[in-house]
Amino acid sequence: MTETLDRTDTLAGDILSTARQQVLEEGRGLSEAQVLEVLRLPDERLEELLQLAHEVRMRWCGPEVEVEGIVSVKTGGCPEDCHFCSQSGQFSSPVRAAWLDIPELVKAARETARTGATEFCIVAAVRGPDRRLMSQVREGIKAIRDAGIEINIACSLGMLTSEQVDELVEMGVHRYNHNLETARSYFPQVVTTHTWEERWETLVMVRDADMEVCCGGIIGMGETVEQRAEFAAQLAELGPDEVPLNFLNPRPGTPFADYPVLEPREALKTIAAFRLALPRTILRYAGGREITLGDLGTEQGLLGGINAVIVGNYLTTLGRPAEQDLKLLADLKMPIKALSDTI
Repeated sequence: MTETLDRTDTLAGDILSTARQQVLEEGRGLSEAQVLEVLRLPDERLEELLQLAHEVRMRWCGPEVEVEGIVSVKTGGCPEDCHFCSQSGQFSSPVRAAWLDIPELVKAARETARTGATEFCIVAAVRGPDRRLMSQVREGIKAIRDAGIEINIACSLGMLTSEQVDELVEMGVHRYNHNLETARSYFPQVVTTHTWEERWETLVMVRDADMEVCCGGIIGMGETVEQRAEFAAQLAELGPDEVPLNFLNPRPGTPFADYPVLEPREALKTIAAFRLALPRTILRYAGGREITLGDLGTEQGLLGGINAVIVGNYLTTLGRPAEQDLKLLADLKMPIKALSDTI
């Protein structure tokens, strides 16, 4: 038993030493196999791992934290069967289809900007945008600009055609969000109405059109640690500007309603591992962190690789009050990234 423990400690020391040289000093992200070693570190090495991830974040991203708010212009009634999502029209979850009007959209953008956020993301629960939705997005962006609200506008409207990508660029959309959700090998266990490859194709078109790419996923949907490492490597291959990390918040009426909430140590280990795989990427706290990590864990993540947060509520779940997150950033002496720094 003692020999086994000694061997584990040696391995743990080896991967962190390797990461310190490769990632911190040279700026090269860990490979899939290396990420898996990190994810398998014993819990007693977590503090050391988080410290290294924080050093990597500070060296390659700096101390600023990017703040974002999101709003749904079309909620519920989605034809897809993403097993984690209460907005699917195929499940018995309580969310029902609803549209947000333009004045409410402008109000949400103004309230988001008042928090100091630099990003405002317009989201719709759809497979992909039809002409009505594209027209509403265009009208909404124009109304936000006409109101003099200074904030970058992002969109998350599902899978796109090349013509729709060009149209969003012409509208002035700063960043496009389309999550891969999980590793390619696990995706069929999460969604059956479309493929991982279809999502990837949209992301490549967005990247090639010079819009910023926002792509992440949800941790804790039953995937293995090997698949988490696979997912990190696939994101590194894509090279997104931002990776939102969500943790499953099981929703009533969905196929994942009875899944357990991820253990906090596993969540923190995942945050740090993704930072070591993606040293220069914006790594954003997104949905589920409140029930997975609580207040203490949220702070640990900000000191373990996270450098962006969504403030306020999410699409169908409650978040922390924006003031609470902003106070935490102030207490940690982490400056909020200025708008001019994101353009």
